[in-house]
Amino acid sequence: MLDIIPEIYKKKNWPEHINALNADDIYINVFHYQYKYNEIYKKYVDAIHIKPENVKNIKDIPFLPILFFKTHKVTTHNFEAKITFGSSGTTGMERSFHYLRDDTIYKESFTYHFEKSFGSIDNYIFLCLLPSYLERQDSSLVYMAQNFIEKSGNPSQFYLYDWEALKTTLIKYKNSKKQIILLGVTFALLDFAEANPMDLEHVWIMETGGMKGRREHWNRQKVHNFLQDKLHPGKILSEYGMTELLGQAYTQGEDIFYGNSLFKPMVRDLYDPLNSEERGKGALNIIDLANIHSCCFIATEDLVEVAEGNKFKILGRMDHSALRGCSLMTV
Repeated sequence: MLDIIPEIYKKKNWPEHINALNADDIYINVFHYQYKYNEIYKKYVDAIHIKPENVKNIKDIPFLPILFFKTHKVTTHNFEAKITFGSSGTTGMERSFHYLRDDTIYKESFTYHFEKSFGSIDNYIFLCLLPSYLERQDSSLVYMAQNFIEKSGNPSQFYLYDWEALKTTLIKYKNSKKQIILLGVTFALLDFAEANPMDLEHVWIMETGGMKGRREHWNRQKVHNFLQDKLHPGKILSEYGMTELLGQAYTQGEDIFYGNSLFKPMVRDLYDPLNSEERGKGALNIIDLANIHSCCFIATEDLVEVAEGNKFKILGRMDHSALRGCSLMTV
């Protein structure tokens, strides 16, 4: 099956083609493919004395520490990047970079994950409040939001700091047949809600995490309570994603994120980082099959509880971890 790995990603709607195959077989074959063609991943696997011939099931797969995206160019094969995404780079922190050989894989990935959770993008109006991200040229979040805007059509659009225009649009389309999603970085949503309390029962708020040093750190429950009190939305949703991952997971209005076979959460033992399980509490490892041109096996710095069915709950951050622009919040 190793030979079909690069070819299956060239197919239109590749996530569905992969879904038709046995997930564990795909994981093992992607591991061997990336071990063979990803120089950084191979060096890491060799350094921790893992023999590729001994990787026979999902628990045997080693996960690359996410910090490598700050210190190395993590790519499978050598190529000239069509697009490069950079992390938010909170002041004083080193940025991560993710090099994409082809943006088609990313587009199909975020479309798949959103529509698997919420149905067709055509059914939504996206009003996007992403200051600081919009002011950069390499934000993967802005790239995703721009694609949602283009697919959904008008009146979907970005709002930088024009809160009056945003308020007008929120009110204007109150009776729209399309569901409005106010997609925003957390600090911007809090600022908007504080200055503009209103009744948005027809709106779903989707927060993506991130305080960017603009406010004191709040946990997710406190953020959601504040937004509920000030804006009274129909739902408050959360998105889990980051520069180093091309896949996403979403909540459905509670504090549980829903992964799947293409974006699979696993648990890393805090005292034995090479020990990975499919359920339990520990640090979060993610299998992100959209990362075929970088690395699909990423050891994040989030603390997590993973339950059956690829459901996971973010519990916080590892103590030694640097704060990051996205997904900083605890529950």
